[in-house]
Amino acid sequence: MGSDLLLIWLKFAHVGSIVLWSAGLICLPVLYAQRKALVDEPLHRLHNFTRLFYVALVSPAAFVAIGSGTALIILQGTYENWFSAKLFAVSIMTGIHIFTGLTILKLFEPNKSYPLWRMILVITLTVIVILTILTLVLGKPRLEWPEFFITHFSPGKLREIASDLTGEWK
Repeated sequence: MGSDLLLIWLKFAHVGSIVLWSAGLICLPVLYAQRKALVDEPLHRLHNFTRLFYVALVSPAAFVAIGSGTALIILQGTYENWFSAKLFAVSIMTGIHIFTGLTILKLFEPNKSYPLWRMILVITLTVIVILTILTLVLGKPRLEWPEFFITHFSPGKLREIASDLTGEWK
């Protein structure tokens, strides 16, 4: 009973944090596009709000999503091909998160702007990644990996590669 309750709370935290993280990654480019003609106090307010939004909401949500997801992996032992594809998509989402955050550092310097085409591109990519993750998680499709992946990413392969390189751990 106790482990079932733990799983329920972890899944609740995981789904809730993914919702916040995803929404934040979609909203940030819209905030960046508002920077265009701002100067002085309105610029500083937007900059402060954007940084606070990223640091206090979006980043903690990402941390909780990844942390709770890792705990769920350990507790549930999900090791299917669709799940590996989902983890790859999550790594892309993490990359979007990092580059979105780095944008804050550059965008609010003097005479900078965030072009409309970039906002559309980033939002489109983010939505595609989110939909891919949802499709993989909800559909749990049967995926077959090419032989290269089966050979090089099978359990224990890293130990084999490391022992070939170092001559240790045999």
